[in-house]
Amino acid sequence: MMNYNEYTKEGKTMLEKVKRFQNLLKEKHIDVYYIPNSDAHDSEFLNDCFKVREYMSGFTGSSGDMVITQDKAVVWSDGRYFIQAQKQLEGTGIDFYHLNDKEYPTIEEYIETNLPENGTLGFDGKVVKAKWFDSLYKQLEYKNIYYAYQSDYVNEIWKDRPAFPMSKAFLLDVKYAGRSMESKLKDVRKEMNKRNVSRHILTTLDDIAWLLNIRGKDAESNPVLLSYVVVEMDRVILYVKEEKITDIKSYLIEKNVIVKDYEDIYDDVKTFNDVWIDYERINSALVLNMNTKLHKEVTCIEMMKAIKNEIEIKNSLECQIRDCVALTRFMKWLKENVYTETITELRAAKYLNDLRREIDDYIEVGYGQIAAYNENAAMMHYQATEANYSILKKDGIFLIDSGGQYLSGTTDITRTIGFGNVDKQWKIDFTTVLISHAQLAQLKFLEGCSGMTIDIIARQPIWERELDYQCGTGHGIGYLLGVHEGPQGIRWYKALNRKEDTILKEGMIVTNEPGIYIKGSHGIRTENEMVIRKGVKNEYGQFLYFETMTFCPIDLDLIDMDTLDKKTRLWLNAYHKQVFEKLSPYMNKEEVEWLRHYTREI
Repeated sequence: MMNYNEYTKEGKTMLEKVKRFQNLLKEKHIDVYYIPNSDAHDSEFLNDCFKVREYMSGFTGSSGDMVITQDKAVVWSDGRYFIQAQKQLEGTGIDFYHLNDKEYPTIEEYIETNLPENGTLGFDGKVVKAKWFDSLYKQLEYKNIYYAYQSDYVNEIWKDRPAFPMSKAFLLDVKYAGRSMESKLKDVRKEMNKRNVSRHILTTLDDIAWLLNIRGKDAESNPVLLSYVVVEMDRVILYVKEEKITDIKSYLIEKNVIVKDYEDIYDDVKTFNDVWIDYERINSALVLNMNTKLHKEVTCIEMMKAIKNEIEIKNSLECQIRDCVALTRFMKWLKENVYTETITELRAAKYLNDLRREIDDYIEVGYGQIAAYNENAAMMHYQATEANYSILKKDGIFLIDSGGQYLSGTTDITRTIGFGNVDKQWKIDFTTVLISHAQLAQLKFLEGCSGMTIDIIARQPIWERELDYQCGTGHGIGYLLGVHEGPQGIRWYKALNRKEDTILKEGMIVTNEPGIYIKGSHGIRTENEMVIRKGVKNEYGQFLYFETMTFCPIDLDLIDMDTLDKKTRLWLNAYHKQVFEKLSPYMNKEEVEWLRHYTREI
């Protein structure tokens, strides 16, 4: 441990905050306090008022939990954030442990080691998952631990905590959703009958939004409404702050949806019988309040939502065209102006966002944009801030991973853009990533395959060079919902809290985003969205294939022709032909000529 005087100014501030909290733990007789990066609904993107781990540590990554004892503090996160966490936690006195490295203890092991017999573990039960708590409870049973699970003690020191979000809910018309609420409820109740349950509790916000055909603005870049839903056989109960639904109240009444206050569910569940819960995601406070037979199974809505209907797919394809026009205009602007203007990562991201805002049915940015120059792009989830950003020079590469939320869909796309003199090795890396991307895009596979089955197709060219990327190759996409929607994903192993072993089905939308990230040097990623389609059915089974949905130039300036293989070159030429055909009708003469040059045959 370094001397206090050696800490940075920011480190001292964070250290003082942790010390105040540790003194509070001593007052409350709490030995260990657990802080997950979560809200009451297991959301990936959190409203500011729920960013407790970020407040207590200064680490801003979207993944990672924290444990504070009376004299220590540790943050855990995965490989995507290793570089970022090291930087942000430097000088704070907070240790960083890698989630997937056996050199470090797991969160559970650390809690067990630091809890004395008859000790007390504190946590806010509304943000800790029931399944995690049940597992830990069994692990620590021999220690006779006391659990203070209604202890949001951070709130006692977070004096300027952001207020609970009160954005207004809005209705997603059937012309966008493709199915009515009644139609969806009918399917859910069929599944409830099969399980002989009278109630199904929904706590995940995207499931609720999908089922009721409503959206909100309560989570960062994810148009959902903070709420709970209980589906019964003859009615639906929506638990929500009533001021938030004034604009859709008549719709809810018409659909026989009973509205109760957001917090009422914690008392109501005490009287429930025969309940179906999504045990993977429900919070522990709700389960600890229930005293009935629980049917513990993933909600049927997860798969219903993942398989897009034809209206959703049609809308999404049209949405992608408009979104790609904006990104192509951005690429043109960047390549033409980086030599003569001062362009920061922040300015570049804002320029693209402004282009997207001009699209008719735009709602908001799809998620925290990654706008990264050169070595910053080596951090997979890098975020430029007003206090920490880079200026783009006349030589180098710029990675932009971004998307938008629209009434007509959700977009997620990454392009790596080159300008000036780019290192030969960087071009080789770019070309390797392109080969990987093209191999997956062209894949035909038998129904029954999962993302774990097919991931090696994308990684193989990168693995041949004895490189890898510490993330998945692809993830599901919601419809005006989560940009990282499950259950499907593409990764060679099953990651924590992920379901890459989910069987891939027709109608699912996934991303295709292999990459190469060289610490301290550069990062490269090429990402498109794809929808799964049915192909030939024969004596071997039903074949499936990917239809690419994203149409935006892949930077020809970064291709190393010496390492580009013929099959990938032919795929790229065919892809760029489609890009030109789809985007050029929306562009002016100057833009068309630029697009023609960057989609030319090579």
